[in-house]
Amino acid sequence: MSGQHDHQDEHHDHGHHRHHDHHEHSHDHRPTGLKHRLGHLLTPHSHETADKLDSALESSARGMRALWVSLAVLGATAVAQAVVVVMSGSVALLGDTVHNAADALTAVPLGIAFVLGRRAATRRFTYGYGRAEDLAGMAIVLTIAASAAFAAWAAVDRLLDPRPVAQIPAVAVAAVVGFAGNEWVARYRIRVGREIGSAALVADGLHARTDGFTSLAVLLGAGGSALGWQLADPLVGLAITAAIALVLRDAAREVFRRVMDAVDPELVDRAEGALREVPGVREVGELRLRWIGHRLRAEVAVVVDGEATVRRAHAIAVEAEHALLHAVPRLTAALVHADPAPAPGQEDPHLALAHHAAR
Repeated sequence: MSGQHDHQDEHHDHGHHRHHDHHEHSHDHRPTGLKHRLGHLLTPHSHETADKLDSALESSARGMRALWVSLAVLGATAVAQAVVVVMSGSVALLGDTVHNAADALTAVPLGIAFVLGRRAATRRFTYGYGRAEDLAGMAIVLTIAASAAFAAWAAVDRLLDPRPVAQIPAVAVAAVVGFAGNEWVARYRIRVGREIGSAALVADGLHARTDGFTSLAVLLGAGGSALGWQLADPLVGLAITAAIALVLRDAAREVFRRVMDAVDPELVDRAEGALREVPGVREVGELRLRWIGHRLRAEVAVVVDGEATVRRAHAIAVEAEHALLHAVPRLTAALVHADPAPAPGQEDPHLALAHHAAR
């Protein structure tokens, strides 16, 4: 709300909102029974409407736990597949193995981001270090792109120089193992990422899910090789490349939106609806939401009675912030500015700032 500092809420703008930085919906009253939790586990859903709300520190801890668990599962999967690659010479399985290994290694930048995100804000980084998750998301996107390029190179090389695949039953088993490991990790990462609001972790989960489907493609390639079709293996390798490119598009879109401060319009609607229910709020003016890591911040201007006292305007602003904290998932702070309702014939008090906004 730069440029709209009416004296009525100056005290609120500069003092009150800091008390809610640690208040992340500990009073959410939604169902948490066994049936509800199983529904979350089996049905991934939009991170903008997730039910489970954690404190900032607990969210980072859950993210770290998801990374280490998935790293162990994918690491074991990649090692098992690598052994079969050496035995069989399957280029399709090689592409799948490289992708699995790359997916496991994306835990490194994400882990660093979660650790940085726990650090307190400073006078230089006044919003804290939550944006490190966006940088990690970019690193993940680049990793996916690199694995796609390698898979394409290996497949084209085998097309130009066809060679038979050995140990076909082992390749088939490795493909099934790859699918099972990746699908489990994908569900786990996507679920946790959406619950804590981490776009980078969701992107990583999408990456793992594609790895699972590429493993099934390797199984098809093994079947073609068993029938004596040498080109089946490299053609499946190219199909894997195409699948990686698709997940690259989805992950890049997810991370790009977060970097550009995009939020689900439904969140804006929820925030506006909650503000309009606050007694004393006549109108909702400018409303902005932005992600900082896996936490949200809000800035909003509300119109109050122009004859209200400073104390009354401040009380309304406090209640408006409280309503937002209840209504918007993962919102940790809101800066509420109270504008007086204009009297007939009164000049707009913000008119003196108009030339700054035009720049």
